Amino acid sequence: MKTLAVILLLPWAVIAADTNALPPLVPAYGEIPPTFWEQYRALVIPGAFVFVFLLTWGVWFLLKPKPPVVLSPAFVAREALKKLQPQPEDGRVLSEISQIFRRYVGAVFSFPAGEMTTAEFSAVLAAHPKAGLQVAEVLSTFLRACDKDKFTAHNAAPPLNAVGRALQLVEQIESGWREVPASKSIPR
Repeated sequence: MKTLAVILLLPWAVIAADTNALPPLVPAYGEIPPTFWEQYRALVIPGAFVFVFLLTWGVWFLLKPKPPVVLSPAFVAREALKKLQPQPEDGRVLSEISQIFRRYVGAVFSFPAGEMTTAEFSAVLAAHPKAGLQVAEVLSTFLRACDKDKFTAHNAAPPLNAVGRALQLVEQIESGWREVPASKSIPR
């Protein structure tokens, strides 16, 4: 019975309770300030585009391939010949000197790629309009002297000084062959 009374009186207890009263009011907040986005939207959007552009340009600039360093044929020939200077003049060294000099002359006079014999090289050089007959003769004489010394068994003749002569010829070609002394055509 007690439970019946509790069940019947429960709604009156709820009504009688002061649960529907409003809580005391908190003081009002001030006006809510604008957010960051509302304040700086006009700067953020163009700034983001500028940032992305600069970032893209920076990455491209750092990753772009560097232009290759192009060395002049004269520099390449001089450096290769100077490495051979202290070595004794034997068939192998004379062959290397001859090859270096041929590559240099081929690069200067724009010869077609490929290996040529001394006779073929001399013919192409003599027919070249920039070289001329006198220059072709001096260069061909030097190459024939290298061939003669590199193919002879044990040199009985004094050394050719092929490195020094090749360096002189490179200097003469670089200076424009203003004057080729006839006495220096064969260095012996």
